[in-house]
Amino acid sequence: MKTYMARTGEISRKWHLIDADGQVLGRMATRIADLLRGKGKAEFTPHVDTGDFVVVINAAKVKLTGKKDLQKTYTRYSGYPGGLKTIPVARVRERHPERLVEHAVAGMMPKNKLGRALLSKLKVYAGSEHPHAAQKPAAAAR
Repeated sequence: MKTYMARTGEISRKWHLIDADGQVLGRMATRIADLLRGKGKAEFTPHVDTGDFVVVINAAKVKLTGKKDLQKTYTRYSGYPGGLKTIPVARVRERHPERLVEHAVAGMMPKNKLGRALLSKLKVYAGSEHPHAAQKPAAAAR
């Protein structure tokens, strides 16, 4: 019996629309990561991009559980002494709310070229408007 390996030209891609209004960030991010990787497809192949496109709207209204709104911070380090920067979630939510979803999903992707290619298929918008109506994205089940 031969193992099936998907080829890039054989893969059919769909567009999914996810409304983040009132959804818990982590649970929604895992569903998005599975759609981007193509985990639910029969032809899933770990080293091939078999996933679909995902459009997320209302990212500004995503919900965080517990006290994460007050206590969670994002940290980055420049590599220089004194170059550690921490940004609270509240500031990220008011300035760039789509980055909350992008950062959560990016943490669940492979840390290689494939992961970066998969993230290019994620489209996140803070409001309810998006420019992908021509692709006819289907509403993803909650």
